[in-house]
Amino acid sequence: MKWDALEEEPCSLARTVAVIGDRWSLLILRQCFLRVRRFDEFQSSLGVTRHLLADRLKKLVRFGVLRKSPYQEAPKRYEYILTQRGLDLYPIIMSIVHWGNVHMVDSRGRPLLHEHKSCHKMFDPVMICSECGEPLTAKAVRVHQGPGARQSSPMHAKDPEKH
Repeated sequence: MKWDALEEEPCSLARTVAVIGDRWSLLILRQCFLRVRRFDEFQSSLGVTRHLLADRLKKLVRFGVLRKSPYQEAPKRYEYILTQRGLDLYPIIMSIVHWGNVHMVDSRGRPLLHEHKSCHKMFDPVMICSECGEPLTAKAVRVHQGPGARQSSPMHAKDPEKH
């Protein structure tokens, strides 16, 4: 696989990595979910160079994760707003945050807590089966090739129970 051609691979993970697979894109998305929208706010909160930030925002707009919306005419300035495609990345971001909360916190504990607005409880994200509602783990899932796989794909369906 070539890094600059990942978006053309017949692998959903590779195509997703083409969009969000670098640290700055993930950190920009984190800030978007924390309601940051403006270029200067991204730059001051992340400490990223203007050139790199502009490049990543342009890529996220190109892939339809963010949309630009003007908020000032002279000079023209934009806010970057999550599209539905971007909002659909929320479970991925929350899974990464949860992994960090479990494996990377120091003695002070979690830097952010998440409250479910409906029940007002702090929560941990849980991935469940869309069909039966049971929580999912790697060992509880078997993978099969789908209609979008290459016929001679090196990926083979494997049972995680045997690994």
